[in-house]
Amino acid sequence: MIRVLIVDDSLFMRTILKDMLENDPEFDVVGTANDGIDALKKIKESSPDVMTLDIEMPKMDGLAVLKKKTEIPNFPKTLMLSSLTMSGGKMTQVAMELGADDFLLKPKDVRGVRGLDRILKDKIHNLVKINYIKRSLPRSTAPAEKAVLIGSSAGGPPMLDVLLSSISTPLDAAVVITQHMPTGGFTASLATRLNRISSMPVKESENGETLSAGHVYISKSGFHSIITAYIADSGKKGGRIVHSRSAPVHNVRPAVDKTFQSATTVFCPCCLSVILSGMGNDGGEGMAAVKQQGGKTMICREEDCLVYGMARSALARNCVDQVLPLDRMGDEISRIITEMKG
Repeated sequence: MIRVLIVDDSLFMRTILKDMLENDPEFDVVGTANDGIDALKKIKESSPDVMTLDIEMPKMDGLAVLKKKTEIPNFPKTLMLSSLTMSGGKMTQVAMELGADDFLLKPKDVRGVRGLDRILKDKIHNLVKINYIKRSLPRSTAPAEKAVLIGSSAGGPPMLDVLLSSISTPLDAAVVITQHMPTGGFTASLATRLNRISSMPVKESENGETLSAGHVYISKSGFHSIITAYIADSGKKGGRIVHSRSAPVHNVRPAVDKTFQSATTVFCPCCLSVILSGMGNDGGEGMAAVKQQGGKTMICREEDCLVYGMARSALARNCVDQVLPLDRMGDEISRIITEMKG
């Protein structure tokens, strides 16, 4: 059983999280705490494997708890609970820099609790299973001639954990991940987290930066990530990310379709597009464009996805080459990229 400590000043959130976990025999809620001082006491008393930690609390907040991490032996893996606000995003990034292991976006109300159950459990499972990677050798900054484009939304972050951690050797391609998230720094926090478990360096995208092989870029929330061409010093065509504040597509920005479609003119046919879990239709048109321009396409099977709307949108367009279980996707992505002729 995975031993969990729940720390939140909201009785509502403590009750919701406790009920969700106690209904599953894989989890043992060893205690709850309503502030940081109580949390530190119960960490020492109960030795939890994982702690869910609110940021804003009386007496001692979540950031202050994380600052005590080096003073406490066997400090638990920490899942931050973040509010869907600009300040919530900034504090989440600080929490990740202080050593938090992952974050969960708090629902605004009771209606937002729907779907939280599986996301919470997936994240806790991933925290217990996934090991951090130490990268000692500098990575090449050679312009990428191939690209892996990944799109996801609801249920996507835990799948990105599994996918990136399963790619044991850096790819001879740039990886661009477009994950629907609120603005305010949450994509930066996601990049910080994924950077710890990936064999390739992971960062939030910057406007105008060139795409390097063996690097992963998380599309910055609030902007479409448009892939444009440039001529590298070698004389070969490369790709760069341009941030666009043009109108949302499918009510989201960044939109997967925008990234997929723009990348076709730069990287196809040496391009692989991948869709994971997500609600809505974003990604279907973009994947069809990749397929039409000679690229490869892949989606995750429905059983492994929280929501299957985005993948189903691609299936409806008859543009999917492969439907795979999540635990096989990393190896298959590596194989495809290795066999692609740049």
